[in-house]
Amino acid sequence: MHLTRTMIQQGNEVVLIEKDEEVARELAEELDCTVINAEGTHPDILEKAGMDSTDAVVACTNHDQDNILIGLIAQEAGVERVIVKTDDTKFMEIAKKLGISSPINPPHISSTIISDALRGIDTIELSNLIRADVRVISFTTGEQHAGKRISEVQFPENTDCIGLYRKNDFILARENPKLEEGDELLIITRSGHIDRLYEKLRET
Repeated sequence: MHLTRTMIQQGNEVVLIEKDEEVARELAEELDCTVINAEGTHPDILEKAGMDSTDAVVACTNHDQDNILIGLIAQEAGVERVIVKTDDTKFMEIAKKLGISSPINPPHISSTIISDALRGIDTIELSNLIRADVRVISFTTGEQHAGKRISEVQFPENTDCIGLYRKNDFILARENPKLEEGDELLIITRSGHIDRLYEKLRET
């Protein structure tokens, strides 16, 4: 619910799908958005929610398999930004292999912060560093990017690559590594460039 409230406050038009009838009714009363009481893994329900014209789909149920299925349906429908939550790191890897653009794993993020705290490391949250319209995004490279070096990738103005994750390794962009399919690029840009950036990267 917190995510939905945040998206609404930011001026986004949100459509929420909730399969529990009572919960759906409560959400409809509390939130200023469309709430559909249905099973979100059904393609026809996603179509009813306006998947064909949406900017993004976020799958954040309590079931990793359902989230991945929703992500695949949205991806097949051509949705540009597909965000899938997985609690199990194994499903996180599966989501990446299936080409889902933005899989996230909240337990891993939390455990990393806690682990750093136990070691006496003061972890600065990214949200405290990013201000104004600056954004840090990720992009998973495809077959068309393999063999190119980061320096060969054309980024829009006010945009740069920080580095990339390759499996469990992180490589800084200044090392100018050759890209491999499945690399996760970390890119810093401005919010107004995001759509054009994704478009350009998919064409490259």
